[in-house]
Amino acid sequence: MQSIFNHLRACHDRSLAELKAYLAIPSISSDPTRASDVEQCARHTAQLLNAAGIVDAEVRKTAGHPVVTGSWLQAPGKPTLLIYGHYDVQPVDPLELWEHNPFEAHIQDDTIIARGSADDKGQLFMHLKVVEAFLKVRGRLPVNVKFIIEGEEEISSPSLPQFLRDHKEWLKSDVVVISDTSMWAPGVPAITVGLRGLSFLEIEVTGPARDLHSGEFGGAVANPAEILARLLAQVKDDQGRIQIPGFYDKVRDLSPVERAEIARVPFNEKAYRDELGVQALWGEAGYSPLERAWIRPTFEINGMWSGFTGVGAKTVLPAKAYAKVSTRLVPNQNPNEIAGLVEEFFNQRAPRTVLVKVKCHAGGLPFEAPLNSPYMTAAREALREAFNYEPLLIRAGGSIPIVAEFKNILGIDTLLLGFCLQNCRAHAPNENMYLPSFFTGMESLALMLEKLGS
Repeated sequence: MQSIFNHLRACHDRSLAELKAYLAIPSISSDPTRASDVEQCARHTAQLLNAAGIVDAEVRKTAGHPVVTGSWLQAPGKPTLLIYGHYDVQPVDPLELWEHNPFEAHIQDDTIIARGSADDKGQLFMHLKVVEAFLKVRGRLPVNVKFIIEGEEEISSPSLPQFLRDHKEWLKSDVVVISDTSMWAPGVPAITVGLRGLSFLEIEVTGPARDLHSGEFGGAVANPAEILARLLAQVKDDQGRIQIPGFYDKVRDLSPVERAEIARVPFNEKAYRDELGVQALWGEAGYSPLERAWIRPTFEINGMWSGFTGVGAKTVLPAKAYAKVSTRLVPNQNPNEIAGLVEEFFNQRAPRTVLVKVKCHAGGLPFEAPLNSPYMTAAREALREAFNYEPLLIRAGGSIPIVAEFKNILGIDTLLLGFCLQNCRAHAPNENMYLPSFFTGMESLALMLEKLGS
């Protein structure tokens, strides 16, 4: 492996120059005016694959932005890795909070700062450089690889599930590898082994046919804003436990081993509180802060609005009230089933004086990685050797819906190997990638390929 490491290290400057050119393309998938930039970035991604030695790199059309694919399949009898990434990025607003142009990468204090540096061009680029190193030094890879790189991840991947179904045969692999998550801290590698699912809902409460004068009608007509507030207040008890019947029916308790892995994470509660600007933490009784955020289901109010909220006074009794809520789900919970339980809960408790409607806007299944697979073992060993630190097995409170789609459509489990830091500012101004993690991460990926092919 030393020759591979030597090649990667000798190419540090060239790799950074190439990464800067990649980051310079403003591939904002949510902005229709940037459609040509997204197309350009897809072509550039294919060129990077070609430069790495992937000769069949191709830009494929979808109903939305293109998908880039490529493969190297000359290791008969060895595992096949499906490497996923995305070349699209988030918008850059508010622009005034950026210290430099977000699409002109700037290096400061061992950190490269630019939109996409962490999420996900920088992390995807690491895999391309590792493949290139093997093919240039040895002329072959230890395993087979396929790439699937999309341009719609930042808009919830609307075209990718159909692409997976349409190309299911070509995409057959043993495991998906994704680098779009984070390490725990500098020098402390981590594998994300669980993601919560999501059910995102909007609740509408309707009372009178029109807004009413609160003086003339207040006290005689039910106020939808008040009714909605009362209904939402019934969702949790004072210990943080959700009161929706059936909500916990399919939630499994974690084993002592799994809870011990979470307890091993060096979590500093005071630093956590200080960063968030809160005096104390709160949540479901009987669980640690990390357990509440990672492995317990939640019900959160994301927004509420009703009536008059402008400057000054307008004494109105509103005709309607609204709330947007999200439930984060854990393994065995189904977003559609949970949406149905939420709808039933609100309808059963609403008085006859109002009409309640619950709409489900988005959903995603939870994910849990097998801890004893040969791919997990190889990843843990590779990270340990490269970083000289036993990798943590962490979970994420958020959701990556496409991970569940890989399992449901292709039947493949996923390895989530992230290399950006927790404070990388993904989706925010001054997004960044810590370069020591970037370069050591490449060596760990190379080690993992070697171990899987041995």
